[in-house]
Amino acid sequence: MQRAWLPWFVGTTFATPHSTGQGVRVTPGRDSSSGPYVTDELSRAERRARTQELFAKCDESADDVERDWLREQITTLNMGIAESAAHRYRGRGENEEDLEQVAYLGLVKAVNGYESSYDKDFLSYAMPTIAGELKKHFRDYCWAVRPPRRIQDLQRTIVAVSEDLRREYDQRPTTAQLADAIDVDRDEIEEALAADGCFTPSSLDVGAGRAEVATVGELIVDEEHGFDRVEALMVLSPVVRALSERDRDIIELRFFHEWTQEGIAQELGVTQMQVSRLLARIMNALYKRITFAAERSVTRSSRTA
Repeated sequence: MQRAWLPWFVGTTFATPHSTGQGVRVTPGRDSSSGPYVTDELSRAERRARTQELFAKCDESADDVERDWLREQITTLNMGIAESAAHRYRGRGENEEDLEQVAYLGLVKAVNGYESSYDKDFLSYAMPTIAGELKKHFRDYCWAVRPPRRIQDLQRTIVAVSEDLRREYDQRPTTAQLADAIDVDRDEIEEALAADGCFTPSSLDVGAGRAEVATVGELIVDEEHGFDRVEALMVLSPVVRALSERDRDIIELRFFHEWTQEGIAQELGVTQMQVSRLLARIMNALYKRITFAAERSVTRSSRTA
C-alpha cells in the first residue's frame, strides 16, 4: 500500500512564489539534489511535458524516497495552477494567502491521486480537484451566516452564469434573466442574492444614511425583555391588592414559592380539594377583573380619540 505523502512545504506558511501566465519561478531555498525541482519560466507545453516525464519516472521507481522526491518536483512545478485556481475566488471575504494554501493542498491531493496511465493530462485532472478543495473550504469555514445548502448551490450557479449573461447583454443580468438562464423561480434567485452577504457581512461600525451621523449598530433595536415583566406587574398589582389576605397568601405560596396543593392544604388546615377550589375561584376573579380593566381602558382611549 502506498504510504501517505505530503511535500516539505505543506503546513508551512511561506511567501507566495512569483507566478507568470505560462509557468512558475520557484526559489524555495533548497537545491535540486535535496528538494523540489527548481524551475525557471516554462511554457505550458514544456510544463506539461516535464510533468508527464516526472510522473513516468515516479511510476517506474520502486524507491519510496525517490517517489516522494519526484512528487515534490511535480507539485512545485505546477504551483502556478493552484495559484490560478485560488485567484478565481478572490473578493469573497477570505484572505488570498489562505486561499492559496487551500489550493496548494488540493494540488498535493491531485499529485497523489494522478497516474500517468490516465487518458487525460495532469492539468485536466488537477483543476477539478483543486477547485473542489476550494469550494469545500468555503462551504465548511467561510460562512458568517450559513444559509441552506440549496441556497449555497444556487449562489455558485448564479456566479457561473452571470459572466456569460453580462457579456451577452452588455450589462449586469437582471433577476428575470438569471431565472430564465438557470430555469428556477425569480423568488429563489432573489433569496440567493439576498444571502450573498453571508460571506462578508456588513460591519456594524459603518455609517448609516447619507449624513452618516450614526453607525448601523447604533440604529439596531436592543430587545428588552424587562418590558414584559413591568407590564405584567402593572396589570396584576391592582387586582391582586383587591384580594383578601388569605387569597393573596394562597397565590404567593402556589405561584411564587411553588408549593403543591397538598402543602398549601396542610399549611391552611384544609383539604387539598378545598385548595383546588380556592385556586379556581381566585384565578377566575383575577381574570374577570383584568378583563374589565382592559375593556375600560379601551373605552377611555376611544372617547379620548
